[in-house]
Amino acid sequence: MDATNVSVNATAISLDSVCAITEMSKSTCWRRIAKGDFTRVADDARGRAMILWSDVERQICIPIGAEEKHLILQADAGTADAQDEIGQLFLGSEKYKAALYWFQQAAQQNNPDAMQWLGHCYGKGAGVPKDEHLSLMWVAKAAALGHVIAQGQMKRLIDRAA
Repeated sequence: MDATNVSVNATAISLDSVCAITEMSKSTCWRRIAKGDFTRVADDARGRAMILWSDVERQICIPIGAEEKHLILQADAGTADAQDEIGQLFLGSEKYKAALYWFQQAAQQNNPDAMQWLGHCYGKGAGVPKDEHLSLMWVAKAAALGHVIAQGQMKRLIDRAA
């Protein structure tokens, strides 16, 4: 379907977010667009390729309700707290690639909770190779921004080293 034939009010989500929440590669998403399974709508103001939400919703790799849909759309729009919450939702479902995508988006906006969760993922090797240095870096960044759990983690590390 041509992007000009889709309602301006139609709910859409970026291609990158579609890849994260469906566990599909970009090439698979583009093939689905070419086949007509996904409807591409006009690019957003940031120049991101946008896909019609209703085409994607049934492909999400975890069950979601109305509240989670709203959070995903907020996260896609760039709301750091929503990105962090969606990251936690996917982490709890052991969908690490999606969780890391959202945590990284939020961390780029200096969200300390997302930074602490990135530290957790690197420390446990959840979706990434276990890396204590990256774990410490993310926890320290979160602690520096006032994250209480991260501050407690840093205090325990310092006390153990003393």
